Amino acid sequence: MKYEIVELEEKIVKGIRIKTTNQNGKAMKEIGATWQKLFENGIYENIQNKANNKTIGLYTEYEGDYTKPYTFIAGAEVSKEIENNNEITSSVIPKGKYAKFVIIGDVQNSVGQAWQEIWNMDLKRKYTCDFEEYQNNSEDMQKQEIHIYISLKD
Repeated sequence: MKYEIVELEEKIVKGIRIKTTNQNGKAMKEIGATWQKLFENGIYENIQNKANNKTIGLYTEYEGDYTKPYTFIAGAEVSKEIENNNEITSSVIPKGKYAKFVIIGDVQNSVGQAWQEIWNMDLKRKYTCDFEEYQNNSEDMQKQEIHIYISLKD
Protein backbone atom coordinates (compact mmCIF):
# COMPACT_ATOMS: atom_id res chain seq x y z
CA MET A 1 0.00 0.00 0.00
CA LYS A 2 1.48 3.32 -1.08
CA TYR A 3 1.84 6.35 1.17
CA GLU A 4 3.79 9.59 1.43
CA ILE A 5 5.48 11.16 4.44
CA VAL A 6 4.01 14.57 5.31
CA GLU A 7 4.56 17.18 8.01
CA LEU A 8 1.32 18.43 9.56
CA GLU A 9 0.60 21.46 11.67
CA GLU A 10 -1.42 21.07 14.85
CA LYS A 11 -5.18 20.61 14.36
CA ILE A 12 -8.02 20.88 16.86
CA VAL A 13 -10.83 18.33 16.50
CA LYS A 14 -14.22 18.56 18.16
CA GLY A 15 -16.68 15.69 18.27
CA ILE A 16 -17.93 12.80 20.36
CA ARG A 17 -15.64 10.32 22.08
CA ILE A 18 -15.67 6.65 23.01
CA LYS A 19 -13.11 4.27 24.51
CA THR A 20 -12.84 1.05 22.48
CA THR A 21 -10.58 -1.78 21.36
CA ASN A 22 -9.99 -3.72 18.15
CA GLN A 23 -10.46 -7.01 20.04
CA ASN A 24 -13.38 -9.22 18.94
CA GLY A 25 -14.64 -6.70 16.37
CA LYS A 26 -15.72 -4.34 19.16
CA ALA A 27 -14.33 -1.19 17.52
CA MET A 28 -16.08 -1.84 14.20
CA LYS A 29 -19.49 -1.84 15.91
CA GLU A 30 -18.81 0.98 18.34
CA ILE A 31 -17.14 3.30 15.83
CA GLY A 32 -20.00 2.79 13.37
CA ALA A 33 -22.52 3.62 16.12
CA THR A 34 -20.50 6.73 17.06
CA TRP A 35 -20.56 8.03 13.46
CA GLN A 36 -24.30 7.34 13.32
CA LYS A 37 -24.88 9.23 16.59
CA LEU A 38 -22.78 12.17 15.33
CA PHE A 39 -25.01 12.70 12.31
CA GLU A 40 -28.42 11.42 13.39
CA ASN A 41 -28.51 13.35 16.67
CA GLY A 42 -27.54 16.67 15.06
CA ILE A 43 -24.24 16.81 16.93
CA TYR A 44 -22.15 17.44 13.79
CA GLU A 45 -24.30 20.48 12.89
CA ASN A 46 -23.74 21.89 16.38
CA ILE A 47 -19.94 21.88 16.14
CA GLN A 48 -19.04 25.54 15.80
CA ASN A 49 -16.17 27.09 13.79
CA LYS A 50 -15.60 24.11 11.48
CA ALA A 51 -12.39 24.68 9.49
CA ASN A 52 -13.83 22.92 6.41
CA ASN A 53 -16.56 20.47 5.35
CA LYS A 54 -14.45 17.38 6.06
CA THR A 55 -15.19 14.91 8.83
CA ILE A 56 -12.48 13.35 10.98
CA GLY A 57 -12.22 10.01 12.73
CA LEU A 58 -9.47 10.40 15.34
CA TYR A 59 -7.67 7.56 17.13
CA THR A 60 -5.79 8.72 20.22
CA GLU A 61 -4.91 7.93 23.85
CA TYR A 62 -3.56 4.53 22.86
CA GLU A 63 -2.78 2.22 25.79
CA GLY A 64 -0.11 0.49 23.71
CA ASP A 65 -0.26 -0.57 20.07
CA TYR A 66 -3.36 -1.11 17.90
CA THR A 67 -4.26 -4.29 19.83
CA LYS A 68 -4.80 -2.32 23.08
CA PRO A 69 -7.65 0.05 24.08
CA TYR A 70 -7.73 3.58 22.64
CA THR A 71 -10.05 6.58 22.32
CA PHE A 72 -11.96 7.29 19.11
CA ILE A 73 -13.45 10.70 18.32
CA ALA A 74 -15.86 11.30 15.41
CA GLY A 75 -16.06 14.96 14.50
CA ALA A 76 -14.55 17.83 12.57
CA GLU A 77 -11.51 20.09 12.57
CA VAL A 78 -12.26 23.51 14.02
CA SER A 79 -10.53 26.82 13.29
CA LYS A 80 -10.66 27.88 16.93
CA GLU A 81 -11.88 26.23 20.08
CA ILE A 82 -14.96 27.56 21.78
CA GLU A 83 -17.28 25.97 24.30
CA ASN A 84 -19.95 23.64 23.00
CA ASN A 85 -22.35 21.48 24.97
CA ASN A 86 -21.16 18.75 27.33
CA GLU A 87 -21.57 16.02 24.71
CA ILE A 88 -18.99 17.57 22.38
CA THR A 89 -15.36 17.09 23.35
CA SER A 90 -12.11 18.34 21.86
CA SER A 91 -8.70 16.87 21.18
CA VAL A 92 -5.49 18.06 19.55
CA ILE A 93 -3.76 16.35 16.65
CA PRO A 94 -0.11 17.21 17.33
CA LYS A 95 2.18 18.81 14.80
CA GLY A 96 4.58 16.26 13.35
CA LYS A 97 5.45 13.59 10.82
CA TYR A 98 2.70 11.36 9.44
CA ALA A 99 2.34 8.65 6.82
CA LYS A 100 -0.50 9.74 4.53
CA PHE A 101 -2.56 7.09 2.72
CA VAL A 102 -5.18 8.04 0.13
CA ILE A 103 -8.11 5.62 -0.16
CA ILE A 104 -10.92 5.86 -2.71
CA GLY A 105 -13.92 3.65 -2.15
CA ASP A 106 -16.69 2.75 0.26
CA VAL A 107 -16.43 4.58 3.58
CA GLN A 108 -16.75 1.41 5.65
CA ASN A 109 -15.25 -1.47 3.69
CA SER A 110 -12.39 0.45 2.05
CA VAL A 111 -11.35 2.10 5.32
CA GLY A 112 -11.55 -1.19 7.25
CA GLN A 113 -9.46 -2.94 4.61
CA ALA A 114 -6.90 -0.11 4.65
CA TRP A 115 -6.51 -0.40 8.42
CA GLN A 116 -5.94 -4.16 8.11
CA GLU A 117 -3.10 -3.45 5.68
CA ILE A 118 -1.65 -0.60 7.80
CA TRP A 119 -1.57 -2.84 10.90
CA ASN A 120 0.56 -5.33 8.94
CA MET A 121 3.02 -2.72 7.65
CA ASP A 122 6.42 -2.05 9.16
CA LEU A 123 5.76 1.60 10.04
CA LYS A 124 7.60 3.25 12.93
CA ARG A 125 4.35 4.31 14.57
CA LYS A 126 4.19 6.74 17.48
CA TYR A 127 0.70 5.66 18.62
CA THR A 128 -0.13 9.20 19.70
CA CYS A 129 -2.68 10.31 17.13
CA ASP A 130 -3.88 8.70 13.90
CA PHE A 131 -6.85 9.91 11.93
CA GLU A 132 -9.08 9.52 8.91
CA GLU A 133 -10.04 12.67 7.04
CA TYR A 134 -13.13 12.20 4.87
CA GLN A 135 -12.90 14.62 1.95
CA ASN A 136 -16.69 14.50 1.32
CA ASN A 137 -16.08 15.33 -2.33
CA SER A 138 -18.49 12.83 -3.90
CA GLU A 139 -22.18 12.07 -3.53
CA ASP A 140 -21.37 8.43 -4.36
CA MET A 141 -20.71 6.63 -1.05
CA GLN A 142 -18.84 3.91 -2.99
CA LYS A 143 -16.30 6.42 -4.35
CA GLN A 144 -15.37 8.55 -1.37
CA GLU A 145 -11.85 9.94 -0.98
CA ILE A 146 -10.45 9.28 2.49
CA HIS A 147 -7.01 10.29 3.76
CA ILE A 148 -5.57 8.22 6.61
CA TYR A 149 -2.73 9.77 8.61
CA ILE A 150 -0.52 7.64 10.87
CA SER A 151 1.75 9.42 13.37
CA LEU A 152 5.39 8.42 12.94
CA LYS A 153 8.43 8.54 15.18
CA ASP A 154 11.11 11.02 14.11
